[in-house]
Amino acid sequence: MNTKKVLISGIVGGIVFFLLGWLIYGVLLMDFMSKNSSSGVMKTQDEFVWWALIVSNLIFGILIAYVLNAVGNITSTGKGSATAATIGLLTSAGFDLGLYATSNVSTLPGLVADIAAITFMNAIVGAIIVIISKKIK
Repeated sequence: MNTKKVLISGIVGGIVFFLLGWLIYGVLLMDFMSKNSSSGVMKTQDEFVWWALIVSNLIFGILIAYVLNAVGNITSTGKGSATAATIGLLTSAGFDLGLYATSNVSTLPGLVADIAAITFMNAIVGAIIVIISKKIK
């Protein structure tokens, strides 16, 4: 395993996750997700714990980089995108369905939108991680 490749591409992937999360959840889906989650569940941006959000995105970036580089040795952007999208679909569906089954955090449309958004974000991040990984010796 090339640790340098996993860490660098994973950090870049984490930054892309953060930016896509802002665009998708903070801009495009903000009103929709607010209407499809329980009142009082979502924090305002002033209440965010920013360090935890940043670390979360970096961890997900490194996870995808680890799977693509160390486990799968994937060098095709298409395969990297598809593999990362599959990881996003399975992890978000498993987590979101568990929350849906046991809490009132989200409506069913909110759950579907979240799974779709995370799958899309993972697909983009997977392709970018492969591109960055190819540039690292």
